[in-house]
Amino acid sequence: MSVTRPTQSYRQGFQQDPVVQRRRVVIPNSHGEKLVGILHETGSKQLVIVCHGFQSTKDRIPMVNLAAALEREGISAFRFDFSGNGESEGSFLYGNYRREAEDLRAIVQDFCAKGRVITAIIGHSKGGNAVLLYASKYNDISIVINISGRFNLKRGIEGRLGLGYLQRIKQNGFIDVRNKKGKLEYRVTQESLMDRLSTDIHAACHMICQDCRVLTIHGTKDKMVPAEDALEFDKFIPNHKLHIIEGADHEFTSHQDELASLVIQFIKANYQKDGPTSKRADGTIDSRM
Repeated sequence: MSVTRPTQSYRQGFQQDPVVQRRRVVIPNSHGEKLVGILHETGSKQLVIVCHGFQSTKDRIPMVNLAAALEREGISAFRFDFSGNGESEGSFLYGNYRREAEDLRAIVQDFCAKGRVITAIIGHSKGGNAVLLYASKYNDISIVINISGRFNLKRGIEGRLGLGYLQRIKQNGFIDVRNKKGKLEYRVTQESLMDRLSTDIHAACHMICQDCRVLTIHGTKDKMVPAEDALEFDKFIPNHKLHIIEGADHEFTSHQDELASLVIQFIKANYQKDGPTSKRADGTIDSRM
């Protein structure tokens, strides 16, 4: 059961000039936690789901701008907070990759049950891993977009947890991560660290079916996740397109328009190739027209 509440309505000159409404929607995940999102409703049956990254929310600039760009094309979009993040219920966990893919599953199933067609799933940073893990397991979404996702999950840990993190977490059972002012940001348990280290993105890439079209977008100036990771995705995902944006950082701060344009072009080009039918999350066949 989901809860929908209008928050904003306005009209813009889209292709079919729909009335666009932004509604707060609450959908439970498989653990009974309420996942909170914003539905950009254009009246289209087609829906694109947008996923945020690590310690982020649905309201960060890339997610908001991508949903707005889809709005302008008359395509409905849904951006939401994973459990333990933003407005959603649950505890924040450092690893949680597969569980976030299951959060996405709950979102997909809820909208499919209402007759929506999930045209694409988009993930930024850690959200990119979530959409790829989802695609590797469920094979019911034909367009997947990975923005600044990390291929090698063993990299980038030392930068957050410090030198000797494995030994320290084995001794103490956890590591507290603090900001520059000494304020606690989050706690990394040994279990959550092992969750990250045991998540095999390489294997997941091989499990994505040939019919699923995947786009990876990365920036050359990304200091969080090196652009080299994007090249690894290109090696192992069967039906893959890679686009590197020169000079773009992790959140595409000065390249939002270019990012949105690439996403829209990829969705439009590949949606048209899908043909008249598509497999739904409940296993049935649904019209895409």
